[in-house]
Amino acid sequence: MQAQRSIPLRDIDPAIDAVLRSAHQQRRRTRAVVSLLACAVVLLAAIGGAFDLPRYRNTLSTIAQLLGDACPPDFSRWPRWGQPLLDTLSMSVGGTCFGLLAAIPLGALAARNIAPGWLGGPVRLALNAIRSIPGLVWGIMFVAAVGFGPLPGILALASHSTGMLGKFCAEILEHVDAAPGNALRAQGVSPLGVLRFSVLPQILPRLVDVTLYRWEHNLRAATTLGVVGAGGIGLEIVTAFHLFEYREASALILLLLGLVSVINILGGRLRRHFLDGLAQP
Repeated sequence: MQAQRSIPLRDIDPAIDAVLRSAHQQRRRTRAVVSLLACAVVLLAAIGGAFDLPRYRNTLSTIAQLLGDACPPDFSRWPRWGQPLLDTLSMSVGGTCFGLLAAIPLGALAARNIAPGWLGGPVRLALNAIRSIPGLVWGIMFVAAVGFGPLPGILALASHSTGMLGKFCAEILEHVDAAPGNALRAQGVSPLGVLRFSVLPQILPRLVDVTLYRWEHNLRAATTLGVVGAGGIGLEIVTAFHLFEYREASALILLLLGLVSVINILGGRLRRHFLDGLAQP
């Protein structure tokens, strides 16, 4: 059998030639972008000391020793953990609810398909500024403003949640398909009917998802706010570590893990129940 000969590029149809050249250029651009990203990752890792190999010498042995000191968990002081646990739960729930209440109108004003550019731009900038401030910084500010306790934790989580949930709300509203609403309007359906049967079915599933995710995030974030004086289970964990009570700290961490797991289960059931009810006519 004779070997197949490759067709010279000049003998290819000009249209096919243009497509092949465009695909080749796209592959080259993709490889260049991937290479630049890989170089950036390696550079940033080097700046952070990720390749400082001598620092890893005693890592495994130190972690093993800490785990050994933390076992078995000590639950002997569990009667004193009820109030800190309630404080942490109240901070996560309050911060999520207040943040969502502020995020919905701000997200609507930030959506490009709803608000004019002269209004949406400043609102988007404000949301970016709000969520760019770390939760610990918000916590320090509100502890200085209103004192110690769960209240500054609620306000700190609500502030940061407003920035994040506001961004999500704006993106959700921007992806709403206008065709179903236009069809309903053409049939004489009122604006409330359009909202009920067109807009809400599209935005509520994603809004429920991001809100439940944010609640779980705020529960974990509430533990770190104990460091700056917001109280809660985080303060108990930090105190246990400072006193080298690693067994008690591991018990508190397991308690927090259990609480997060319960919230995940309840959130999943709430999501299914809510969405099933929404799907019914």
